[in-house]
Amino acid sequence: MQVNDERLLIVDDDEMFCHVLHRAMSRRGFEVLVAHDAEHALALARQHEPTMATLDLKLEQESGLKLLPEMLEVVPDCRVVVLTGYSSIATAVQAIKLGAVNYLCKPADAEEILAALSQEEADPEAEVAEHPPSINRLTWEHIQKVLQEHDGNISATARALGMHRRTLQRKLQKRPVRR
Repeated sequence: MQVNDERLLIVDDDEMFCHVLHRAMSRRGFEVLVAHDAEHALALARQHEPTMATLDLKLEQESGLKLLPEMLEVVPDCRVVVLTGYSSIATAVQAIKLGAVNYLCKPADAEEILAALSQEEADPEAEVAEHPPSINRLTWEHIQKVLQEHDGNISATARALGMHRRTLQRKLQKRPVRR
């Protein structure tokens, strides 16, 4: 039984995450739609006009940052939160510039996602963490920024960073360093 008129679109290629979030949001009274790729997400957005969406930054073959403006063109009033397991300052800034109201690192639970979705627009007054990031974290974020500047092109990014392409590929396969 739906208790409100909020419609949430979950766009993520992780089926288990989608299942858990779908169940949690359905229990909270949301109508929930799920898409595992950009094409299906846009089709659902056109058909159902969601009021909110969570969007994975890295879909199987696509970038959530590429999908974000396309989704907002279809449903301009949709509040979108970008979720990622590979966070960086560069992608967070880009997501906000493209229209996301927030950007969360996975794992994020339903309450964190709801809090992020409740924002009407990005909060420039958001508090900055007290502890500065480690050198390893800064390195990770710099690599992500340069990769974003080169539209995900590994070879061009490696050249810009002055490192061998295979070295960069190995670094990108690792999980991001926590603070």
